[in-house]
Amino acid sequence: MDLRLVSHVLYLRAAWRRRDHWDPATILAHQEQALLKLRHAAYAGSEFYRRHHAGLYDAPLQQLPPVSKADLMDHFDEAITTPDLNLSGLENHLRFLTEHQGDPGSPWQGRWWAAATAGTTGRRGTFVWDRSEWATVLASYARANDWAGISAGFTRPLKMALVSSRVPTHQSAVVGASLRSKLVPTLRLDVTAPVDETVAALNRFQPRILVGYASALKPLAAEQRAGRLHIAPQGVMSASEVLTPNTAAELEAAWGSAPFDVYAATETAGIASPCTQRNRHVYEDLLIIEPVDQDGNPVPPHTTGAKLLATVLFSRTLPLIRYEMSDTVRLGGRGCPCGRSFALLEDIEGRLEDVLHLPGRTGDVTVHPIVFHHVLDQAALGGWQIIQEPNGLRVLLAGLTPGNTPEVVQSALNRALAGSGVVQTGVNVHVVNQLERTALGKAPFVRGIKAP
Repeated sequence: MDLRLVSHVLYLRAAWRRRDHWDPATILAHQEQALLKLRHAAYAGSEFYRRHHAGLYDAPLQQLPPVSKADLMDHFDEAITTPDLNLSGLENHLRFLTEHQGDPGSPWQGRWWAAATAGTTGRRGTFVWDRSEWATVLASYARANDWAGISAGFTRPLKMALVSSRVPTHQSAVVGASLRSKLVPTLRLDVTAPVDETVAALNRFQPRILVGYASALKPLAAEQRAGRLHIAPQGVMSASEVLTPNTAAELEAAWGSAPFDVYAATETAGIASPCTQRNRHVYEDLLIIEPVDQDGNPVPPHTTGAKLLATVLFSRTLPLIRYEMSDTVRLGGRGCPCGRSFALLEDIEGRLEDVLHLPGRTGDVTVHPIVFHHVLDQAALGGWQIIQEPNGLRVLLAGLTPGNTPEVVQSALNRALAGSGVVQTGVNVHVVNQLERTALGKAPFVRGIKAP
């Protein structure tokens, strides 16, 4: 981590702690000013946004058309605000990192940090940040530690173990490599590695904070309870995958305190994280999020949206204004014993792609993942996965809890699906050593058939 970057991150963390005391009016005023500056920069430097917002330069945010990942990638060179960058050059850089296993924390041309994501929609997205923006990205992830009450500084380094993707183009790899320093000694572990190798590495390292995908933390919790893993982290943070109540309870049983469920995305960096009261607060000083229904209309508080529109207030190199994400989240109100006025994020149910459409008697039936959670959370020892195939559903169970068999689980799933109105859908249950993961190391609960 270079000194300029670390000093900027430390400055931001100190400045943001003062924002913890902002009241709602101050937060709103900050958002309005930051949004004005963002739109000014976008209209000055981006041909795409000048065209996309034509006739709406002075319109309220809610009247601006959303931007999809496909929109952004199809017009990347017009959306970018600097002539020094283009999508071809960035892709060549990311390809070099992948082929040569280069250092993802080292900026391209000494100026730009980049990451790519396939995302749950299957469309590759490439995103880029300058030094100031990247410091903000890093500080947004560090804020999760601050709000969780986990201190770090020159006199007390934060030993962090990160169990996620080692693909060098994934943002978790870029963040982990960028944070690695004497202040934050970082152990990056490949989520696809054998569990015994991960356990041995963690036992040697003894992290103060353990961060990983929920699907990676769940088997580690089982290893801790079995006595093979011997670590005592001050905090356990789940990120990048939905953390179910069942998995959260298992992590708490293993390490003595509830995990912190951090909400972030490659495009936005940190979105929300819990305080010491375990209430998730939205980083409203860094972005504006709008849960909307399928037609793009705002949903009221305490209502789950069909998708999410995100405006990243610090994005300048590649502006993101009402960027469409398939996340289904529910916002709450304000007010928390911790004293912060930032809006509460009540729930993260998953993503639109987690919902399956299966045949019913009079047409397709929508099946939410909760149907599978009710059956499989208690049956699978190390996690589960539903994979939709042309001839039915393939169910993967990473081990079985006592008293369960594949036949018992299959019967329970058939009953649950029938209760949801599903017909003519075969279910095949398989017990496996490990779940199938995407190219970026994630193990989604549900993998539907992709549209052609």
